[in-house]
Amino acid sequence: MELNIKNFKKKNIYTPVQIISLGFAIVILIGAILLCLPIASQSGKITPFIDCIFTSTSAVCVTGLVTLDTGTYWTYFGKTVIMLLIETGGLGFMSLATLVFFFLGKRITLKERMVMQEAMNVNSLQGLVKMVKYVLIFTFSVEGVGAVLFATQFIPQFGVAKGIYYSVFHSVSAFCNAGFDLMGNFNSVIAYANNTVVILTISALIAIGGLGFYVWVEIYNCKGTKRLSLHSRVVIYSTIILIVGGAILMFIFEMNNPYTMQGMSVKGKILSSIFASVSPRTAGFNSIPLNKMTPAGNFLTIILMFIGGSPGSTAGGIKRLPQLCFL
Repeated sequence: MELNIKNFKKKNIYTPVQIISLGFAIVILIGAILLCLPIASQSGKITPFIDCIFTSTSAVCVTGLVTLDTGTYWTYFGKTVIMLLIETGGLGFMSLATLVFFFLGKRITLKERMVMQEAMNVNSLQGLVKMVKYVLIFTFSVEGVGAVLFATQFIPQFGVAKGIYYSVFHSVSAFCNAGFDLMGNFNSVIAYANNTVVILTISALIAIGGLGFYVWVEIYNCKGTKRLSLHSRVVIYSTIILIVGGAILMFIFEMNNPYTMQGMSVKGKILSSIFASVSPRTAGFNSIPLNKMTPAGNFLTIILMFIGGSPGSTAGGIKRLPQLCFL
């Protein structure tokens, strides 16, 4: 295997890191071109390229920042393009390329395996394809369950077709920690602050996506008396501590703020506190106005954003808390 890898490096100009970078750049450019099309905007006009490239980059990099309101500006074509860009960015384009290889029955070469290794942030090529299969199945299964839960709330409100579409979109966006929403007017999910199903489903999807694929693959393969690795245990424990601790602090900081939680019921305050603890770790959703939070609440949000998710996850941030815990 070592000889094959050396030969691979001699024959190929681009390194796996360069291929991944180039691949993401191409995906972003294609997304921007598609969003520029008149069919992508509600006005039927060509959208300025700067807005399209910004939106495409934000979607692929699961940042959640937008210059145009996702819910009101784009048509279903444009929204679907954004959703696919989010999925590509969250999973990584090599994971989706592997899915295409599976469907086409194409053999995955050493070159693709090395790029996948770099994209998945693993140390060995052994069992890599099997791991990617787990990741794909797990991702679509979790997003499917999330969509079903959302559908119980969105279908009665928006109707069957629109409700199902909204359910799938928000499930993908939440799991990939993207923060894009279709509620309109840049209000995110503020209107659902008291909706237990919507708030907890988004929170669960964000947390699951933020744990990292390696952790979930290890949990899936953990049987009998076999223990999880130190990495996985630290990731799980640190995630629980951050969510619970962040929710308690956010409740204390915002419970008497007349612009955020003061007028809410106890249930609404608890839900919003949990959501405000989970979402800042790069998910981008909000159920209370961020610009009206207390200085303490804003500072806590900054800390949570800085920490982010876990290594190899769909989240952002420094994603190095587990490693720091080892020191």
